[in-house]
Amino acid sequence: MGITTQIIGLILSLSILVIVHEFGHYCFARIFKTRVEKFYMFFNPGFSILRAKKFDGKWHFSFFSTKSPEEFEQHPENTEWGIGWLPLGGYCSISGMVDETTKPGELPAEPQPWEFRSKPAWQRLFIIIGGVLVNFITALILYVAILFTWGDEFIPIDNAKYGLYFSETALNEGFQNGDKILTVDGVSYEKLGDLATALLVNGAQRVEVLRDGNKDTVYLSDDFAQKVLASGNQAFCQFDFPFIIDSVLDGSVAEKFDLKKGDSLVAINDTALPSFFAFRSSLAEHAGKQVDLALYRGHQPDTFLVQLGEDGMLGVAPVSYIELLGTKKVEYGFWSSIPNGIEKGFQKLVDYVKSFKLVFTKEGASQLGGFGTIGSIFPKVWNWEIFWNMTAFLSIILAFMNFLPIPALDGGYILFILVEMITRRKPSDKFIGYANTVGFVLLIILLVYANGMDVVRAFR
Repeated sequence: MGITTQIIGLILSLSILVIVHEFGHYCFARIFKTRVEKFYMFFNPGFSILRAKKFDGKWHFSFFSTKSPEEFEQHPENTEWGIGWLPLGGYCSISGMVDETTKPGELPAEPQPWEFRSKPAWQRLFIIIGGVLVNFITALILYVAILFTWGDEFIPIDNAKYGLYFSETALNEGFQNGDKILTVDGVSYEKLGDLATALLVNGAQRVEVLRDGNKDTVYLSDDFAQKVLASGNQAFCQFDFPFIIDSVLDGSVAEKFDLKKGDSLVAINDTALPSFFAFRSSLAEHAGKQVDLALYRGHQPDTFLVQLGEDGMLGVAPVSYIELLGTKKVEYGFWSSIPNGIEKGFQKLVDYVKSFKLVFTKEGASQLGGFGTIGSIFPKVWNWEIFWNMTAFLSIILAFMNFLPIPALDGGYILFILVEMITRRKPSDKFIGYANTVGFVLLIILLVYANGMDVVRAFR
């Protein structure tokens, strides 16, 4: 059920964002009296699930058709609305616009007043920018709505009373499990996510930590972010907490050997393991073996001789670190949520643009992912707050990626129009057609590569 929930979340989120993006193009096209031939959610190669067009004062529908009905073709001035069967995006087909699906020779010899190509350059620029603009505005609106509805709840770094647990990459840089991070390049942070952004995105290198009651400094290497990417574990640190049993599964190893709710596990074979993560790793190392588990039941120490299964699992659920550490929640009223939501949206964009440089490193390229990677960021148990947060962030990504000056993307058209406005010479439809074809092929190659990396990682 968990993976199904993630798939549903991914498809629903992308569907919303594609509709919003294409609606931005549609609105500006209609403002400048440009015909929109088709507006589709999902692609429709071969056939469409639904086609709809309004003419003669009423709506007309066609289901599971391979082409537009003849009566639809008799009213080219009206937009055909549809739903395709391939949930990989959608499109807004604007009359007189050369894209990757339209060849210059397919357009009428003479530009018509209602066509995109006959409009002034500044109007065409707004029509193209419309998709990116509306995507970004949508993200800002979502962040405002999220803050107003749920506020902002997080675990303050100061609450890390058990310290932090670091990845192997971070340990190699000089961190030690149990360290508490005080400042990064002299700046203190309240949220762990902001701290990670400072280190991985902004390139901060001097980290002051509290270690065994004393202050110490860790100096990170210049390529720390690349090392984290190469490791495949981008959560280079997380809140540490003790292993306290919250529940015992029926028929589990823990039930068989009489482990109970509330037991605090502290050692295996006389090796002290105060951290949940260290304890879990040690269990995996002793899979299939008999071990002495030291624990506290109440305030009394005890030891149990336990035969672990081949999976090295006890069959228990630990007490959540959120419950052990506690959270801070900031509430926002209607008016205060607006500037804070807008500020959050702009900060997300700035951080993403800064992090984009990592894509051009060998380590960053190896971590590119497709729909599987995107889907994995959605929770396996439905949560509306997380869903809308992910949708807002994906809307920012979609806006930025479409703004890149690559033919077949909005940014490619924007580049051509800006060149035209500067040089006073419009690129030929033939040139734009060839450029879009090349851009489209490159995007397909990138799409295949990214989704191929998902497959490779899945098999690994």
